Amino acid sequence: MTKVLFICHGNICRSPMAEYVLKHMVRKRGISEEFEIASAATSREEIGNDIHRGTKTKLTEIGIPYSDRKAAQVTKRDYEDYEYLLCMDSNNLRNLARIVGEDANQKIFRLLDFSSDPRDIADPWYTGNFDETYNDIMEGCEAFLSHLESAAAYNNIKDCK
Repeated sequence: MTKVLFICHGNICRSPMAEYVLKHMVRKRGISEEFEIASAATSREEIGNDIHRGTKTKLTEIGIPYSDRKAAQVTKRDYEDYEYLLCMDSNNLRNLARIVGEDANQKIFRLLDFSSDPRDIADPWYTGNFDETYNDIMEGCEAFLSHLESAAAYNNIKDCK
């Protein structure tokens, strides 16, 4: 099982959007049972709050289901429990390092590090542009799934030798 934790500053905009986008993508591919997908914050500012209305609006607009939830902060234990900790931007990487320490197992990435154009995903809390955030998250999730498929194919070839 591939365990993925999406991480942003407050866990109300980008990381829950990525969580529900990836859940939707793997459900459409018929591989939901192969994944555990969640999201968390690096800060405590929004703990207990639901998803931002802009994220809800965007997910509803494109037909991606979501549920009410409460923002939670990432923990040191999450580093042990998840295979991939995917941050939305470089600030999240720095803040996550303060929480979990050294990335000895190389589990921490920005989501768009898997794309052909690695970069930060802008925070729509500040930009107000949930469309751009969604497009970046879709790009990142598609690239991430391609990465996993390539890794699986490599492992299958390696196992055949």
